[in-house]
Amino acid sequence: MKTPDSRFYCPLISVGTITLDENESSHAVRVCRACAGDTLQLSDGLGHFADAVIEVADAKACVVRVDEVIEAKDPRPKVSLGIACLKDDALEEVVFHAAQTEIDSIVFLRTDFSQEPKNSDLKKTVRRAELKSLVSLKQSKKPWMTHIEGPIEFSEWLKSYKGDLVLCDIDGTSAPALETLASPTTLLVGPEGGFSPKEIEAIKNFSNGAVHAMKLGNTRLRARTAAIIAIGKIVCG
Repeated sequence: MKTPDSRFYCPLISVGTITLDENESSHAVRVCRACAGDTLQLSDGLGHFADAVIEVADAKACVVRVDEVIEAKDPRPKVSLGIACLKDDALEEVVFHAAQTEIDSIVFLRTDFSQEPKNSDLKKTVRRAELKSLVSLKQSKKPWMTHIEGPIEFSEWLKSYKGDLVLCDIDGTSAPALETLASPTTLLVGPEGGFSPKEIEAIKNFSNGAVHAMKLGNTRLRARTAAIIAIGKIVCG
């Protein structure tokens, strides 16, 4: 029996017979050319895996058999990314790369200098970002899917948030060690031009957790670049 070098998304993994949805069925049968008797690696994005043997290789409704559900050894990640809304497809680009790492969620924040289209609800962007996160879950073979949240006004989010903050700032210091951070912890990346003075002041006065200012290097970075480097420094060591 062969095993395609990919994970397949199944939101409800359980012992017994499961029918995959059309997208996953097509990917398995048409793209990976899996046949009856082959094994697929399933993931629910909630910390569960399973090896599933194909019983019916149908490109629209692939039927598989699961004999055992395996739980991930590591707990759900405690680090998230809060990034200001950006123009064009920059948010999707950030999600595609960031969601391949072990981060809990990505929150789209409406800030004073956000560059999103006027009067945009970002529904299409959020939906595409969710699809990017799903693709990244399967490609990276990690146990936990990265949630996509927002868009939300930064001031509202800050009022309700409890946990540590790591502000990406050219005047900051070295990255705090992951094991020293409380749960949850959110990396904050502003829009092009950064957070406004009012927002910086609100971050400095944040009282529901510790605040760290982290330097990413000696050069000024685009927001999408800063987000990935910040995650690398904290999550990937």
